[in-house]
Amino acid sequence: MEEHIASLVLLGVISWTTAFLFIRKMFPKRSFDFCNRLVSTIHATVAVTLASLSVEDWKCAVCPQASTSSPQQMKALAVSLSYLIYDLVCCLFDKKFNLDNCVHHLVSIVGIGAGLAYQRCGSEMVAALWITELSSPFLHLRELLKELGYRDTDLNLAADISFAAIFTVARMVGGPYLTYVTLSANNPFIIKAMALGLQLVSAFWFYKIARMVKYKVIKRTGLNKLTQPKVETLER
Repeated sequence: MEEHIASLVLLGVISWTTAFLFIRKMFPKRSFDFCNRLVSTIHATVAVTLASLSVEDWKCAVCPQASTSSPQQMKALAVSLSYLIYDLVCCLFDKKFNLDNCVHHLVSIVGIGAGLAYQRCGSEMVAALWITELSSPFLHLRELLKELGYRDTDLNLAADISFAAIFTVARMVGGPYLTYVTLSANNPFIIKAMALGLQLVSAFWFYKIARMVKYKVIKRTGLNKLTQPKVETLER
């Protein structure tokens, strides 16, 4: 890994940590998770923007394959690597330890770190960054709304469905294609292993998300059926 990229990663870890502490100071009554999710939402927006700007040709977003990473791709990956390191540490301090999230972060850190070290596979890795972070703002919005008092509301259900839809299209349509491209190209073994591992984690999350949406829709429909007779009675 080049020295200026390593310095960018270090600066990024410090910056994300500073942003979290600043948000905690601004919202002292909000939970640790709430403040961390605000930082995560900022990162998702920055990551998708940097990934989009680093694409060399939108006619083939994953081209050229197994090639030397461009400076823009290296910077985009370095910013996200610094965030993943910061967020992995935050996971250890959070009251709710999430093993799935930790495994995802470790796989991503190893994969991105390897890509930066080899200075290759920039197109594939930036595409993976774009795919994985596209649904993240809606993921965090779901939990933020709950803490703001909008649990079990139509607004929260809309956020759930939006997240599930974007996640499904990005990770279960774009994800398998990107995994195939990465495995087919002449990429280092660790990059291929990272791509396959990330897709397996995404498939597991898709299963959990599908169950969550089914539960939420059934629950919401049941509540509407229960309240409807009461409304009709009042009208009479």
